Amino acid sequence: MAAEYNHKVAFVTVGTTSFDALIETVSSLPIISQLERLGYTKAVLQIGRGNFEPEEVSRTNFTLKYYRYKNSIADDIKDADLVISHAGAGSVMETLEGGKPLIVVINEQLMGNHQIELAYQLYKDDHLQYCTCSTLEDTLKVFDASQLKPYPKGKPENFASFLDKAMGLSR
Repeated sequence: MAAEYNHKVAFVTVGTTSFDALIETVSSLPIISQLERLGYTKAVLQIGRGNFEPEEVSRTNFTLKYYRYKNSIADDIKDADLVISHAGAGSVMETLEGGKPLIVVINEQLMGNHQIELAYQLYKDDHLQYCTCSTLEDTLKVFDASQLKPYPKGKPENFASFLDKAMGLSR
C-alpha cells in the first residue's frame, strides 16, 4: 500500500508593488530548504512589478513557480496552506478573510510605513505573524498556525474600526 503524499503549498504575494527583497529571500536556498523541511512541496510567488525574477525550481519533492499579476489571487490564496505576504492592506485582508495562516513580511525600505502599524495590530490581535526578510527563516522555524485566531468575516465596519485603531485615531 503506497503512502499518501501530502502536498503543501506556500503562496507569496507582493500585490501590485515592488518588493524584490522579499522575492529574493523567499526564493533563496535557505528559505526553500526550510519550506521543504516543513513539508511544503510547492511555492507560488506573485512578484508584482519588481525587477528581480527568481529562478524556477523543479525538484522531485519541491517546485517554485512565479508570475507577475493575475486578475485575482483568490484561487492562489484558497489553494495555499500558508501565505507569506507584504504588509499591504488588500493582500493581508484578502488572506485573513480567506482563513489562511499568514506571515507578513515588513518592507523596511519604505519610509513612513503605515503597513508596519497594520501588521503589528493584527499580530497583537493574534491574527498573523510578522517579520522582516532577515528574520523570515527563523520565523518559519517557530511559526505555529494553530495559535492564530480567525479574523471575523463579512463586517466591513470591523476593518474600518481596526484601521482607525491601528492608525491611532481611536482606542
